[in-house]
This record gives sequence, C-alpha cells and structure tokens, in this order.
Amino acid sequence: MIDLLKAKQELKKFVKQYDYENDRIRVKIAHIERVSGIAKEIAEGLNLSEEEVQLAELIGLLHDIGRFEQVRRYNTFIDEKSVNHGELGVEILFQEGMIRNFIQDEQYDEIIRKAILNHNRGKEKIETADNRELLYTQIIRDADKADILYMLTFQKKETAWGNENLEKEKISDEIYREFIEEKSICYANRKTAMDVLVSHFAYVYDLHYQPIKKIVKEKEYFSKLYHRFHFEEEETKERMKKIYAIVEEYLEKE
Repeated sequence: MIDLLKAKQELKKFVKQYDYENDRIRVKIAHIERVSGIAKEIAEGLNLSEEEVQLAELIGLLHDIGRFEQVRRYNTFIDEKSVNHGELGVEILFQEGMIRNFIQDEQYDEIIRKAILNHNRGKEKIETADNRELLYTQIIRDADKADILYMLTFQKKETAWGNENLEKEKISDEIYREFIEEKSICYANRKTAMDVLVSHFAYVYDLHYQPIKKIVKEKEYFSKLYHRFHFEEEETKERMKKIYAIVEEYLEKE
C-alpha cells in the first residue's frame, strides 16, 4: 500500500534541511504540491484504480526532489548550467536509498525511477521498458507541464526566461522551423529568451492525455501566456501569432 500522508510528512522533513527563506525553495515546494494534485486528477480522469491514483500522486511529490540539492549546490534551476535535476533526483532516491522513506513497498520502484528520470527529458530521449512505466512517465510529464504553464502566466519575466525585455528579441530560424515542422524543440538549439518562450508553447505537442488538455484549455494557460507580451520585432510578432494559432488549433484536436 501507498501511505501518502507519511510520504508528505517525509517530504517536509527532507526540505527542512534547505533554506526556506530562499524564494526558489518555496516556489519549488508549492510546485511539487500542485503537480501531485494534478497527477491525481489525470489518473482519476483515466479511471485508474485507487492505488494507481495514489502512485501518480506519489510520483508528483517526488518528481522534483533533485531540485533542492540542485539549488543548494549551484543556486540555479537551469539544468544546462548545473546538473540534470531528474537524474539527480533518481540518485538521491535510489542510489542513496531514500526511496524507502517515502514508500516501503518495492514493487513500484522501477516505475517511480523511470518516471522521475524521464519527466524532464526530451521526447526522443524517454526510456521506458513497458506500458506501465510509460503511463506514469506521461502522467507526470503532463502534470509538470501544466503547472509550469500556470506559473509562466504570472512569474517575473526575468525569472522565467532570463530576460525582462524578451519582447525585443527575435526567434531563431532553427527554433521556429522546429516548432512548425518537427513539433518539438531541441533545447540545445535555443539561443535567445524568445527561443525559450517558443519551447514553452511547444509543450502543447507533448501533452498526452485528454484530462490535462481539458485543464490547460479551460484555464487558458496558453492564451494568458501569449497575451502577456507585446512583441516589438515585426517578424517575431508574426511568428508568435502563427505559433499561437497552431497551439489553439492543436488543443481543439481530440
């Protein structure tokens, strides 16, 4: 059985060793709690069993556990400038044996490990051995992206994209082409803050289940995100107009 109350208590113990006065720590705790709730909502929408729903919630609680050590060591949440936080989370939970603090039953270990390891990877790098691993990987990816989109609707631009004035920038040709033609973004190709913004709009291509598409659509996350900006470059303005139109059309697909 999965004791979610105990898991939540253990998570509180874990985060106490980090600086709660650090805004990044507080933001990440709130994010984890919301993602766990969204994962539960997705699992229920897929008519999973009670224990399967609880497993989705647990993975939501644990998916970003590597973030706390990442920010302590490097004072950043940018993986490219520090460490892959999914891989660090797996190391903390499984190589250091901390997973047993959160769940005694070992039968779900590989599902949990794979979901955390894959939650922040590009689609082409996802590693799963069976359909159950893929199911939970996709649930946590959906939940994580939905909450990131929510945060992007109000976060400071400097915090979210590393540039308070990204409206003045252009979208790199390669990033725009990837969005239009490949329906994905290679993060290594991003050169500007606008490129990062486009990669967030590309989340629409990586939402797997109808429950999360419904949430994202009803809460108008992409609309709110798009209308945050007043793009100054004419080319950027036209490209973002097309990107937004594609996103809206994509959300309407069943």
